[in-house]
Amino acid sequence: MKPLIAIDGYNLALEQGTGVATYARGLSRRLQALGAEVGVLYGHRSSSGRDGLLREVTFFDPRGDLPGWRRPLDDFLRMIRLRRGVDAVEVPIGSVETAGLEARLPAFDRIWNVPSLYRAAVLGFGASGRFGTVRLPGAPAVMHWTYPVPLQVPGVANIYTIHDLVPLRLPFTTLDNKKRYLGTVRGIAERAAHIVTVSEASKRDIMSLLGVPEERVTNAGQAVELPDRATLKPDALVRGELEGFFGLEWGRYFLFFGAIEPKKNVGRLIEAYLASGSEHPLVICGKQAWNAHQELGLLYEDDRRDFVPRGPIEGVQGMTRRLRDKVVLINYVPGRLLTGLIRGARAMLFPSLYEGFGLPVIEAMHLGTPVMTSNSSSLPEVAGDAALLVDPYDTRAMAEAIQALDRDEALRARLAALGPPQAASFSTERYALRLRDLYARLGIALDGPG
Repeated sequence: MKPLIAIDGYNLALEQGTGVATYARGLSRRLQALGAEVGVLYGHRSSSGRDGLLREVTFFDPRGDLPGWRRPLDDFLRMIRLRRGVDAVEVPIGSVETAGLEARLPAFDRIWNVPSLYRAAVLGFGASGRFGTVRLPGAPAVMHWTYPVPLQVPGVANIYTIHDLVPLRLPFTTLDNKKRYLGTVRGIAERAAHIVTVSEASKRDIMSLLGVPEERVTNAGQAVELPDRATLKPDALVRGELEGFFGLEWGRYFLFFGAIEPKKNVGRLIEAYLASGSEHPLVICGKQAWNAHQELGLLYEDDRRDFVPRGPIEGVQGMTRRLRDKVVLINYVPGRLLTGLIRGARAMLFPSLYEGFGLPVIEAMHLGTPVMTSNSSSLPEVAGDAALLVDPYDTRAMAEAIQALDRDEALRARLAALGPPQAASFSTERYALRLRDLYARLGIALDGPG
């Protein structure tokens, strides 16, 4: 009989992907391949009621919400119920056509839902300092929370993945309520059957900042999973996509991809790129998140910039504008196009201040794209000797690294050759072995090939 393992759908419900959503999807696929039955617990507001078909339909169209004046009352009632314990309800799957949603959905055998679960959990913990309780049908063997949320399932082993402790290590780079966040991760440290993380750097932080003994923390890592239809696409077709979609030439641009927020260090990257003197544009691909305008400040020197007609401009102002017009901003793009952007880049530049894992580095190396990244947090252990490592606070060092990548074809070729073997150490096969060992310690045998 297959063991039933539950994971949360907290980040999976977001319309645009996050690194944690990528992690949760990868975890679900590996667990299913290892022979587990996988259930996913969502918190969609609109999927509720007794009608199974309506629950399924509204699960895939979760736009319904309460009028503003009723929201506070609804939040209060859900917080009270969650403190006492709520029952998740299964969402029947099979009537809605989901072929176009494959990239967003995890692997699953069952889906459960509790309306507004995660919102109520966060608000309730902020008000009372207590974890909410959710009861799941089907007697799962373990509840694996893929993000530090103040929730627990009674009667089963609750394990939690803490990807990093950035809100505690770099509090100036996030919008998290630090008191609530610290209370949540301390609560997890006290009650978790086990804590999972994704790098040795994060494991050290969990042990030192939360006082968790080493035997209660496992670095299971993560895997790079890119679809064959994107990675094996002919170069000629990718070149056409780059020119047609983005106006870019293969091998003639630098790339950063990820959320534009203080932690990602985009402001210093732009400064270093401009100082490098490269003639190849810097493409910044990612959703503009908190404080993005400050990170992109060099591109928006004053409000008049958007209103001055283009054309020959003499003097320092013209020189400055020409430099800044070389930075190309692209909003969030789907994975099938992002893979082509990575493949065609001259190099990927990722000087993040702090990462629990650094999946973009592994993805770029897997695709044979040269990488420059930071010499701090988890990034050196992820990149190994297959990338240029720089101090993320030193713009001069970054500029010199960009110059080297721009001018030295042999360096680019060497890093491109070293990347795939380094990325292979984060293959799905190796990740599956680490997961099997992790669950075996909890008394759960996973016998599938992985």
